[in-house]
Amino acid sequence: MKTSQELVAEVRKTINEISTSQLNELLHKEEVIVIDVREPGEFAAGHVPSSVNFPRGVLEMKIHTHPAVGYECDTETALKELAEKELYLICQSGGRSALSAESLKRLGFSKVTSVAGGMKDWKEQGLQIVQPS
Repeated sequence: MKTSQELVAEVRKTINEISTSQLNELLHKEEVIVIDVREPGEFAAGHVPSSVNFPRGVLEMKIHTHPAVGYECDTETALKELAEKELYLICQSGGRSALSAESLKRLGFSKVTSVAGGMKDWKEQGLQIVQPS
């Protein structure tokens, strides 16, 4: 039997990760696809600019509807198009995003990266957060 922390540590050895400061730099240089895998209430309380919320529980079922596809098409076409793009996943502390990255890798996404430290580190660094008005 493994704990969730042991599972996350195991998965981290098999995925790509970047820091919150590295993601922040990317956001200022290029168009970046950021998927926040936290629950809707967590996302609504504050999130990374331009991120889209697909909670971990529905990520695999909803990823093909991401706005980056840019046009209406069938699921398989959308998945193929998204699989060509760099995807950055963020959660509260990095655990859910790591597990989500591993899951998307298993679906065939090769350019998926988890943001280590998640929104906890993002907030601690004082980086820009989108909050409800």
